[in-house]
Amino acid sequence: MMKRTLIPRKKMHDKMRLVMHIFDIPLCALIIYMLTLGLGCDGIGKRGQMPKEITTRIGIKAVLITPGTFQMGSNPSEKGYRWFEVPKHQVTLTKPFYLGIYEVTQSQWKAVMGNNPSYIKGEDQPVENVSWDDVQLFLQKLNAMRPETYRLPTEAEWEYACRAGTTTRYSFGDDESLLGEYAWYEGNRQSAHHPVGQKKPNPWGLYDMHGNVWEWCSDWYDFYSPEPVVDPQGPETGRVRVLRSGYRHKDFHSAIRFFESPTGRGANIGFRVVIEPKSK
Repeated sequence: MMKRTLIPRKKMHDKMRLVMHIFDIPLCALIIYMLTLGLGCDGIGKRGQMPKEITTRIGIKAVLITPGTFQMGSNPSEKGYRWFEVPKHQVTLTKPFYLGIYEVTQSQWKAVMGNNPSYIKGEDQPVENVSWDDVQLFLQKLNAMRPETYRLPTEAEWEYACRAGTTTRYSFGDDESLLGEYAWYEGNRQSAHHPVGQKKPNPWGLYDMHGNVWEWCSDWYDFYSPEPVVDPQGPETGRVRVLRSGYRHKDFHSAIRFFESPTGRGANIGFRVVIEPKSK
């Protein structure tokens, strides 16, 4: 007689829960799938790992970002550094998350909000002219529609994903002459911004992390502390929110940061989203 393998629900792996929430997979279906692979809940092998990329039902594609430690910010000795990017400090992120491969597009915004506030129209163009407060309304409506949770990345999550394991000025190295292959900026753009995903991605498969439009992060803006931090969320209060990525000038290296009022808008401000399981 074949011995039955019981899989306690209390020991359900975090990776399984994330997959279940994002893809609406029932527990029984996921267990059956795992058993056909000869896998157990407490020891998911390579064939049972979280998918590297996902596409949600509203068309947002996202890539899995795994935990890790990196050096965030700039040093004064680095070319193009700005005084509010220092000091460089150690950051550890302990949880995996999915980050949008592209900036949120105007078609995706319209699918949720029913309008398009952008100055330069185009279905695959990044939505822009949206304030931090506007984005929160978008996320609130989207979260009411979907079983997974959508949010803005923290500033640390954003830079970690932008660097993609690199320690160079840009995610593609230090050679500024290659910037046009990876980014839209004043040296090669014919308009304020361009459709997403037309340039080369960074090593983790993310597009337009350098240039095209500024991107909102969840944090209030503040100066960095030199001490190592774990899963930083930014200060509890503030007056301006963090912007990342860069817009026109070619000095938008991986550590570049800026700030804007939560009510501020512009043709150069957009965002991308993090996707994670719905909190219970």
